[in-house]
Amino acid sequence: MKQFAKVMVGLDLTKMDETLLSNIKIWSPILGIEKIYFVHVSKDLSIPEDLSKNYPNLLAPVDETIVRGIKHELNEFSFDPSEYEILVKEGSPMETVLRWCKIKDVDLLVMGRKKQLEGSGSLARNLAQKAPTSVLFIPEGFGTDHPSKLLVPLDFSDYSHITVDLAMKLATKIHASVACCHLYEVPAGYSKTGKSYEDFKGIMLDNAKKDFAKFMAKYQFGNLPCDFILQEKDSEARYIIDYGKSLGADMVIIGSRGRTHSAAMLLGSVAEKLIQLNTEVPTLILKKKGENMSFLQALLKL
Repeated sequence: MKQFAKVMVGLDLTKMDETLLSNIKIWSPILGIEKIYFVHVSKDLSIPEDLSKNYPNLLAPVDETIVRGIKHELNEFSFDPSEYEILVKEGSPMETVLRWCKIKDVDLLVMGRKKQLEGSGSLARNLAQKAPTSVLFIPEGFGTDHPSKLLVPLDFSDYSHITVDLAMKLATKIHASVACCHLYEVPAGYSKTGKSYEDFKGIMLDNAKKDFAKFMAKYQFGNLPCDFILQEKDSEARYIIDYGKSLGADMVIIGSRGRTHSAAMLLGSVAEKLIQLNTEVPTLILKKKGENMSFLQALLKL
């Protein structure tokens, strides 16, 4: 699997890094990772002037100190120095990470998803929204066992095609199963048709099942299980999370964009909400590489 040959991992020098390093070490051969860029961004790498004056021979440059600390951690996890590069940069975390994603032409950005550790998670969500590459979120404290059940929410768009394709390839490598789900809803104007809510619910379900059959036949995915979930009041992301828990899914793979607003596979709606609410299992936001490049170029003035 060469889809994720070059990966960037965001480190913040907290306990979250241990979770990221242990998982990346296990996942590297599975994903076919050939090069890992470990990046840490600080708003200020300068040494306070009074300290540098009072202890000129004791204080090493901050960036060099951080690099040594990261190298020590990588050695603890037995990373091969020939397979990684450490980037310690100064500036805005979001803009800096995005810039180096472009410079290094990475295929996947890996971020931690904190639950109890200090940090709001806003940086992770913003990077997921704006990065020109796929993003994998690994929850705080997540173990290193391979996922055994992959959940793929579907809206039958091109993104559904690439997410199912990736999930099946990944499942084959780690001997996991793939389950799909599709959310459908009764349109607000159903009463104008003269049919009851229950009648129209059945109509929408039948249409969803037909769309699924056409999707499976078109891409020849075989016989994948798919549950059809009626969305009535909660957000789509909440339905996906609750369904995943009931299923025992330990990884979610979702496309960053979808076919329609009602299908809600747009990053900024379902995918963004999923990042915000899901603090339990890894979530892979799959993008077509470079799809946000025009935005990124405008943002960074590249």
